[in-house]
Amino acid sequence: MTRVARFLTTGAMQIVLVAIALFWLLPVFVLFVQSLRSSGDIANSGWWTALASPSSLIVDNYRALLANPDIVRSFWNTVYITVPTTILVVLIAAGAAYALSWIKFRGRDVLLLIVVGLLVVPLQIALIPLARLFGDIGLFGTIPGVVLFHVGFGLPFAIFLLRNFFVGVPRELFESARVDGANDLVIFARILIPLALPAIASLTIFQFLWVWNDLLVAMVFADPGSAPLTAAIQRQTRAFGQNVDVIAPGAFLQMVVPLIVFFAFQRYFVQGILGGAVKG
Repeated sequence: MTRVARFLTTGAMQIVLVAIALFWLLPVFVLFVQSLRSSGDIANSGWWTALASPSSLIVDNYRALLANPDIVRSFWNTVYITVPTTILVVLIAAGAAYALSWIKFRGRDVLLLIVVGLLVVPLQIALIPLARLFGDIGLFGTIPGVVLFHVGFGLPFAIFLLRNFFVGVPRELFESARVDGANDLVIFARILIPLALPAIASLTIFQFLWVWNDLLVAMVFADPGSAPLTAAIQRQTRAFGQNVDVIAPGAFLQMVVPLIVFFAFQRYFVQGILGGAVKG
């Protein structure tokens, strides 16, 4: 590991990593430039021509996009779906991971095996059965129905990730707290959660990105009034195949929020993933 760390800190390796990062960000930059060009410019020339004449870039596309009530409603629908889903998955998974790590009860190992087994279950096999179930109970085509679906399929990975991190916490911390009279709730809230912030931040990033960028579940379980932004952009593509001046700013708006979230929490990301991967 020391040799690997030294290799990654060399000047040549840092140049390679910067080049990879710039290459990864190139599609984002291209999409941003296209979103600031008029439909005529997009049809007649490539995006790189705008770099030679920055004065041709306009913000009218974003004004038209934000004036579209369907797009604005879809954006807020995405927020209403993503934020509750992320919060519920993190809270439920943290409690379940603590129970599977440090609370002894009958059937704990079997329950853990079931959770791990659910990781390999593709969500596609549940689309039709859950669609019928949600239709019977009145949740089909609603935001709560989409949230429940994402919570159900996000929990196995979330529990697995946090449990692997929790079991690496020294047992002596919990034993000392119990000697001082702390119960499981106090240990969980005041000792474990502060120590597990990197893993929780990593899980929050994962879950936020998955739900924010989801299209399949949105197309199946959401009606046009509750559809998120991905479904709204897909409808624009289907209705206006050449309407890039509408699709480009919508796609960039869809992309920029996850990028902000990722870069805001990226310092916890690697630390949390490594902690969840090597401990257990």
